[in-house]
Amino acid sequence: MHLLVLDVGNTRLKWGLYARPQRGAELLAGGAMLLEEVDQLRHVLAGQPRAERVIGCAVAGAVVTARVCAELDALGLHCNWIAAQSEQCGVRNSYATPSLLGADRWAAQLGARQRIPDRAAMVISVGTAVTVDCLSADGVFIGGIILPGFGLMLKALEMGTAGLRVPEGEVVEFPTNTSDALMTGGALAISGAARQMHARLQALAQGEVAVLLTGGAAPKLRDALGLPHRHVEHLVFEGLLCIAAQQEQTLQST
Repeated sequence: MHLLVLDVGNTRLKWGLYARPQRGAELLAGGAMLLEEVDQLRHVLAGQPRAERVIGCAVAGAVVTARVCAELDALGLHCNWIAAQSEQCGVRNSYATPSLLGADRWAAQLGARQRIPDRAAMVISVGTAVTVDCLSADGVFIGGIILPGFGLMLKALEMGTAGLRVPEGEVVEFPTNTSDALMTGGALAISGAARQMHARLQALAQGEVAVLLTGGAAPKLRDALGLPHRHVEHLVFEGLLCIAAQQEQTLQST
């Protein structure tokens, strides 16, 4: 049974097709598109094996989500949109109001728990916004921070200063042009926040902390992070797979 997973973020829609709703299932196909292009989703999916189930998370708002649903309707598909729970797939949610945690952040925590089942873990997701979320060794989502991503930082500088509309730069050790200075500054700001959270979690865990780096802009942070880490491209998908597998087991037992 083919399963389609969707991650509708602030800037892009990411999709993946799996042969079955099972942890560790192989990703058969996948892709991404800007939110302005979601009206092409039906045409993209029409060229793939038909999915029997669809599960997804969306943080882009009701209008975009409705457009995605219309594309799925045209293919005779219905998406099960997830929301953060108080407990799921071995993770307990300590958010004051569990459902207010972003669905994509929740899915990433579940994916991290499947990969790191016996240690404290920190998930750094680099997209339009950056989130740094912490999991205890016994599976409690302790909490996390949100800060602007690279694009938002650059836009803020463009709006507040004159003459900073420059091409995108690179992260380098000692920048010698404005483009690289902006990119490196953003990377060091994000990595500094991440290292502070890592130190806090390490002090609490009193042991080794695994660091997972994910998100579309993760490669920009990789060299500046200053922490041993593992880059996981589809961590949100892995969390969605876990939820789908759990739901499948529940259906089979009833």
